[in-house]
Amino acid sequence: MVVAKAGEVQFEPEYDRASEIKAFDETKAGVKGLVDAGVSEVPRMFHQPPDTFGETYVPSASQFSIPVIDLQGVQEDCGTRTSIVEEVRTASKEWGFFQIINHGIPVSVLEEMKVRVRRFFEQDDELKKQFYTRDNLKKVVHNTNFDLLTAPAANWRDSVYCKMAPDPPRPEELPEPFRDMMFEYNDRVMSLGHLLFELISEALGLNPDHLLKIDCAKGLAQLCHYYPACPQPELTIGTSKHADSTFLTVLLQDHIGGLQVLHENQWIDVPPVPGALVVNIGDLLQLITNDSLVSVEHRVLANLVGPRVSVASIFVTGFHPDPRSYGPIKELLSVDNPPKYRETTVQEFMTHFQNKGLDGNSTLLHFRI
Repeated sequence: MVVAKAGEVQFEPEYDRASEIKAFDETKAGVKGLVDAGVSEVPRMFHQPPDTFGETYVPSASQFSIPVIDLQGVQEDCGTRTSIVEEVRTASKEWGFFQIINHGIPVSVLEEMKVRVRRFFEQDDELKKQFYTRDNLKKVVHNTNFDLLTAPAANWRDSVYCKMAPDPPRPEELPEPFRDMMFEYNDRVMSLGHLLFELISEALGLNPDHLLKIDCAKGLAQLCHYYPACPQPELTIGTSKHADSTFLTVLLQDHIGGLQVLHENQWIDVPPVPGALVVNIGDLLQLITNDSLVSVEHRVLANLVGPRVSVASIFVTGFHPDPRSYGPIKELLSVDNPPKYRETTVQEFMTHFQNKGLDGNSTLLHFRI
């Protein structure tokens, strides 16, 4: 870029994005480190392309609202269960997202989990740095953006990823701030996940244990995000538009908000509901149901108030070696509904997702027949 100044021509130094990213990553202090240092302007590496916010944003007061499903009585009453299964079917086919209340996990546990996650990110930098890595095979992975080195723009968030099943870490391998809480929360979410997979199986017209028998709940990881307050939220984003690469995601979000779902090409808020959990269908579940259920794109906006804390419980075995192949479920196929995807392993699917990053394109495209 040429800049005219005082009658002479000057050249603005070329922006070296790679060097900026490398220097930032080597601090191992994350976005929180920038905020703690008093940054008043969002560094260029976080600036989103101008078209990032292109889809229409519709306030939550619009005609659309995320379904909220009450699970009260789902185990005790057949009539109640039937109606809940119908609600799950409709929400999973039309939205790919729904919130659940009366899900069996005490509010006190949800609140304590958020407190502990926040405590991890707000502890002394030197204690966090021992977990900072880009090695996805580790049990605990703390970093800023898994695709930081390849994404066109960085997201304004820090994360810690804990692989909890099928091969759980030893207690001493987990960070001290949430060590005991992580095991309790994981056990409760695993139980809830079994119920959700049963309901989804029934919604598909399958036996209640169908998705469990093919190991959809075999793997579970806890992905904890921390979105610090952002001085210029209009320039960046908390999490770029993407669809989850999981079978199922169960999300615990705090009161701040910012999560949005792309529905009918409009961004719809997923408002925080006290005591509720957000459930969304992942790409792998869309694949094995041959598009009967939808994995939809969503994002998280950066915010001025922060920090926002969330915990995404992701049902997927990730990079855990597993020979099982997944393709469209044969019971759901017919002459009029032939398979739309080739078979794949979870490891292959996740590797493709990891390599492409949050680029705005669906991972499913790579596996379509």
